[in-house]
Amino acid sequence: MAPEDFGEHYWARRPLLTRAEDTGNSFTDLLDLPAVDELLSRRGLRTPFLRIAKDGAVVEAKRFTTSGGAGAEIADQVSSDSVLRLFAEGSTVVLQGLHRLWPPLIEFADSLAADVGHPTQVNAYVTPPSSRGFSPHYDVHDVFVLQVAGEKHWTIHEPVLPDPLRTQVWTDRAAEVAAAAEREPVIDAVLRPGDALYLPRGYLHSARALGEISAHLTVGIHSVTRWAAAESVLDLVRTLAADDPALRSSLPLGIDLGDPDVVADDVAAVVDGLREWLGRVDPAEVADRLRARTWAQVRPEPVAPLAQATAAAALTAETVLRLRTRLRCVLRDGEDGGVVLVGGRRTHTFPAEQRPALAELLTVGELKVGDLPGLDPADRLALARRLVTESIATVPDAAVAGPPPL
Repeated sequence: MAPEDFGEHYWARRPLLTRAEDTGNSFTDLLDLPAVDELLSRRGLRTPFLRIAKDGAVVEAKRFTTSGGAGAEIADQVSSDSVLRLFAEGSTVVLQGLHRLWPPLIEFADSLAADVGHPTQVNAYVTPPSSRGFSPHYDVHDVFVLQVAGEKHWTIHEPVLPDPLRTQVWTDRAAEVAAAAEREPVIDAVLRPGDALYLPRGYLHSARALGEISAHLTVGIHSVTRWAAAESVLDLVRTLAADDPALRSSLPLGIDLGDPDVVADDVAAVVDGLREWLGRVDPAEVADRLRARTWAQVRPEPVAPLAQATAAAALTAETVLRLRTRLRCVLRDGEDGGVVLVGGRRTHTFPAEQRPALAELLTVGELKVGDLPGLDPADRLALARRLVTESIATVPDAAVAGPPPL
């Protein structure tokens, strides 16, 4: 399916089940069962990167964590033997935040976030045969379910609250959710390896593993919403309106706040004042606040600190610079004639004469240090070194210099 078709007909509207023959047959390049065992046994996981649940209830972390032993006495590290025991008894293992832990999923999640324009996360759910991890519930973010191993029976129902916000969690509507889960489902299907299921936020879902270990990835999409824009507007009004003397004035001495009529005129004056300040809000500033809030949640490509530091110290005019992959950047005019580069969650200030070089790098994405326009050779090297050490650009294929051969 073309992305624009998905965006028009399914995104934030309705679920979509896609079978393996249409997805490419497998997601094991992202995660497989041996990788799960490695994460649980050899990667030093700590809570909350692991949750365990059984029959709809979350297992206390102290039942599967312990100290890591000499030199690693931190008490909340995952105990692989405890996980084995709980899993054999029918508990579901939930690996959380895999977009920060497992290299294939780091790359996948970051690339997906760049494509969809919304922050992403990835969890894995591994369920023993014929077991259910969680009771019917809804998520406050969109999800793509990617079946990795085994089979799992999914039941999907219409929302009890369409488009829930992050504060409107399903447990606040547990009775409604339980009642809705008894109605006719909109999807009742078994997912097999390579199958994918898209669920907009709010759709009720539950799943049960069938005759073997089942594993799926849940790719969460944290949608940027109009409510997020509304929050940015309200934050801005709160800041602006603090300059209004009328809104800062005190209520009368001896006022009885137990009588709503006593403060009715003051409340009306406040509402009128805020309405006036709302009219002064600059949409461009709201958009910038929304950008900053969203960009802060999306990671660009990780950098190799040692290799890039070594490369920065050895730059030449022939060194290739590459704009850091998936770093969201924009150039703006700064104070005193300078230029500001907004890159992800950080802001960098440069002299005005460096604007042509920065603009060229942002436009083409990759060029040699000697090709940075508008600067003399020494200034090119100085700018390039700063771009690398501040993780705006990287030197492709840089490596840490090893010891000389024997």
